[in-house]
Amino acid sequence: MTWASDPRVTRFQRRGPCTSEEDARRYLADHVLPHPWYRAICVDGRPVGSINAKPGQGEERFKASIAYRLAYQHWGRGIATAALRAAVSSLLEEWPHLERLEAIAEVENPASQRVLEKAGFLREGLLRKYVMLHGKSRDVVMYSLLAAGPKLR
Repeated sequence: MTWASDPRVTRFQRRGPCTSEEDARRYLADHVLPHPWYRAICVDGRPVGSINAKPGQGEERFKASIAYRLAYQHWGRGIATAALRAAVSSLLEEWPHLERLEAIAEVENPASQRVLEKAGFLREGLLRKYVMLHGKSRDVVMYSLLAAGPKLR
């Protein structure tokens, strides 16, 4: 889980880097294990990142949000894009009621925006002061992929 302790990776996440083994264990127990859909991103059988989806609730059940993170040494190699494409395929099969997947990327993270675009997500627009990251409200770009969209079927 090197990505979880690397400030270059956690810079764009709501939580900061894990600073100890105990911190990492607590994160796994409190957030990863109870999560409804959380997968490792592996290279040569070793985890180098993770990807998760959170389903909408009640009347919002038709959509889900997706997020990913990848160890720094694997950036720029197409791994995140491949993982996102595989996750989308799995999610649409496992959750056939889904009509929409959405993701946000911070304005200052063009690499993540590019990953989403290469995986078939469409940029919908800028959401100003939308998330709080490390004590600061941040602008993000909203992306979506529709289950009936031309890129999937």
